Amino acid sequence: MEQLLLPDIVIKKLKEAATRSGVSPEELAGEIILNELSSDPRDRISLYVSLCNKYIKEAEDLIVRKDYIQASEKIWGAAASCIKAAAIKKVGKRLASHGELWEFVSKLIDETGDQELGLLWRTAISMHVNFYENWAPPEEVVRALEHVKKFVGKIFKYTGLGEMGE
Repeated sequence: MEQLLLPDIVIKKLKEAATRSGVSPEELAGEIILNELSSDPRDRISLYVSLCNKYIKEAEDLIVRKDYIQASEKIWGAAASCIKAAAIKKVGKRLASHGELWEFVSKLIDETGDQELGLLWRTAISMHVNFYENWAPPEEVVRALEHVKKFVGKIFKYTGLGEMGE
């Protein structure tokens, strides 16, 4: 994949806007670009699947480096990104709030009867909290990553995205 280098001012503004929006700079940049250049929902699905996989890999790397706080946020980001991809695929809707993520997961639990999804989802949310509070011991962050990988696999399977994306 080719990398683009952007001027510092663009990166600064992107990071500021992402922080205000509560999303990663990559997600915000992807959304802005796709809003302008593509109306194909498959492009957004691809964006979120890519982000999900990227965040899982980054969480693994951060755990190796013993940066459990940053790993926690990447674990949460992977779960949220996979839900965003799944919602676009399943109902054609872009989810923009934590409440919408919860609602989608809850409906998917009801549809599939898979109660474990709720437990795995709550694990992902606990990692979002851990990013801010740093309460979880390192071994729990490691366990959470494995649970979120399982969550992602189930969500993608139930929504037709395949094992780990299209």
